Amino acid sequence: MKKITLFIFLLTISASIFAQDGIHFEKNTKWDDILAMAKKSDKLIFMDAYTTWCGPCKKMSRDIFPQKSVGDYYNKNFINVKMDMEKGEGLTLAQKYNIRAYPTLVFINGDGTLIHRVAGYMEIADFINLGKTANDPSKTLSAMDARYEDGDRDSDFLRAYTEARYNAADGSHSKIANEYLENQYDWNLTENMDFIFKYVDNANSKAFDHIIKNREKFEAHLGERKVTQKIQNLIYNLIYYSDPKPTLNEIEGIFKRYFPDRYQLLYSNYKMSYHRQLGDREGYAKAAIERFEKHPAQDYGELNEAAWTFYEVIDNKDYLKKALKWAKKSVKMANRYENNDTVAHLFYKLGKKGKAKKYAKKSIALAKADGADYGITQELLDKIEAN
Repeated sequence: MKKITLFIFLLTISASIFAQDGIHFEKNTKWDDILAMAKKSDKLIFMDAYTTWCGPCKKMSRDIFPQKSVGDYYNKNFINVKMDMEKGEGLTLAQKYNIRAYPTLVFINGDGTLIHRVAGYMEIADFINLGKTANDPSKTLSAMDARYEDGDRDSDFLRAYTEARYNAADGSHSKIANEYLENQYDWNLTENMDFIFKYVDNANSKAFDHIIKNREKFEAHLGERKVTQKIQNLIYNLIYYSDPKPTLNEIEGIFKRYFPDRYQLLYSNYKMSYHRQLGDREGYAKAAIERFEKHPAQDYGELNEAAWTFYEVIDNKDYLKKALKWAKKSVKMANRYENNDTVAHLFYKLGKKGKAKKYAKKSIALAKADGADYGITQELLDKIEAN
């Protein structure tokens, strides 16, 4: 019995020691109390701004925060707290400190002033160095803010400040990046091309226009695929996330400006998506018909998808007949169970039960041969044969 008791005691002691290895986060403590603790101890607060659904947040909590070297530094130098940005006081703090990305690793003094911040997952050494930077008054984001407010526009400083603001992930880096570029006489220097490519985040900017005008140089330096992806992403952001969103005419102009060789096709596809998202069935139908008349599809799947969408949302028989032509063309391009099923459903919706039955049976046979699910087609066939 004594041996068992001693064994349990040793286990308890071991667990207690192990629990102290990583960062000690204050628990069940109100934010005002955290601020008071920081003021009294003359330490900064380290706040892990996280959400429950964030993968990198979970990885930091699992792999980084429990490490002894991390705990040794952070427990000695900071008051540590974890805050769910979507719950309780976290909602207010997210708004106050403009938290947009997760995790954001934030350092705040006892007065509630933000001293330093970086967004994203960090490895052990980088995370410890982050803490050291936060504790160095000459290197923090707040120190850089002060230099900038005092009028420091040295190129090396603006470049470093852009990086720091970019890492803060609060959308504040663009203004500083533009000021840096205004001081550069040659934007096509390798270091400036890298700078532009990394920090440009707006298609309505001089930096983006520079990429477009000097696209061949950027592609030679960074690769065609990488540059094309960057351009497309920024234009996508402009179209879908601008507030207010551009009008259809403005969007046509955007496509025409940046994709002169294929803007008509891109704009046609966008109009289909635009009307569909609005729930404008008539507008969607007209846009789709115009698209496939002016730009015939080369892919059976694209035709089949459009035809099936018409089956689902369109009741106009003239429009349905157009969709039937697309579906039958899709079958000619690739005789598959899914497009035969679409033909069957369109015939049924048009009141042509005999032809619907023929294509339904054909679709089921093809599905069986492929080992595919044909439940929807069977339901249609049962409905036809029941009448």
